[in-house]
Amino acid sequence: MIPVMQLIYLGTFLIGLVFGEQTDNDNDDSPSTMLETPQHTIIKEYFREEFDDEDEWEKRWVQSKHRSDYGKFRVASGRFYGDREKDKGLKATEDTKYYAVSARFPPFNNEGQTLVLQYTVKYDQHVDCGGAYVKLYSADLVQEVMNEDSEYYIMFGPDICGEDKKIVQVIFNYKDDYYLIKKNITCETDDFTHLYTLILRPDLTYEVKVDNYVAEAGHLEDDWDFLPPRKIVDHEMAKPDYWDERELVEDPMDKKPDDWDQPERIPDPNVTKPDDWDEEMDGEWAPPSVPNPEYRGKSGTIFDNFLITNDEQYAEDAGNEMWGPTFEREWKRRQGQDVVYKKINENEEPKGKEGKKEKRKKKDRNVKDEL
Repeated sequence: MIPVMQLIYLGTFLIGLVFGEQTDNDNDDSPSTMLETPQHTIIKEYFREEFDDEDEWEKRWVQSKHRSDYGKFRVASGRFYGDREKDKGLKATEDTKYYAVSARFPPFNNEGQTLVLQYTVKYDQHVDCGGAYVKLYSADLVQEVMNEDSEYYIMFGPDICGEDKKIVQVIFNYKDDYYLIKKNITCETDDFTHLYTLILRPDLTYEVKVDNYVAEAGHLEDDWDFLPPRKIVDHEMAKPDYWDERELVEDPMDKKPDDWDQPERIPDPNVTKPDDWDEEMDGEWAPPSVPNPEYRGKSGTIFDNFLITNDEQYAEDAGNEMWGPTFEREWKRRQGQDVVYKKINENEEPKGKEGKKEKRKKKDRNVKDEL
């Protein structure tokens, strides 16, 4: 593993934690970056952010100027919460906007150590299509021009688009190529706060946890195609004339709905297949993807409780401390809201002349029943 810096990317939202120099905080032995437990285990807390100091977060986070129309963030606790002050996080406030903001933290080297990346996400309003993932970047990223094409080391977090895509993304940059996890990890899609944790160990094993429960685990070499395949295509064998390589074909009777959400990236319309492309030798050709200018995100997503550390147990305890009470109280508060809404809907009086007639008929029926 290598020194990293972090940036959080949410489809149209860019929220960043940047590895690099920081004034008065570069000493790894300072109390703010190193804690000692009663068991004398040294735990390094590389970064922690809970947005619990009013507007001070604006001094730590830098708005990208790559685009002039980026949306604005503010600190808020959402429509319902466990604790109004404790549950405040960084919230996107405008629909159909791109967002880009980042924060820098002291440098570290995790060689020979575990790396844990953890944070919470709350979709404060229903999300049809949008990512809420975290990206780790190199220290040379310029925060003022950060954008969706900035090269990253790791991408992690929930990604939702329509009914078919509700997954936790885990993508690594290895030798300048991006590798997606081969397993399908389901993410949460409701409007409660959820805790997402990625654990990478020196022995190349990993865990993905959702709400402090293991959602997936394994070995990096097994679940990503970093290494050459054990078997390769025999190019001497001719393809049969009847062979059809298409696993799926387009439904000729299907059509795109009018309210279909635009994808985040689209094939580059300015790139064509090279004349010397050989599909048998080079594989199926596909143009590179570029940001879709028509893609837009929804407001309301809240990010909070960021933690980067080298200790799994410390991250789990911190998650239970920061997120656990919040989740339980959110459920209770939401259940109370639902009861109130149900009573209002059941007791709502009809309006207008027809409503008055129905009310009078109901009163007459009650009198007859009493007689």
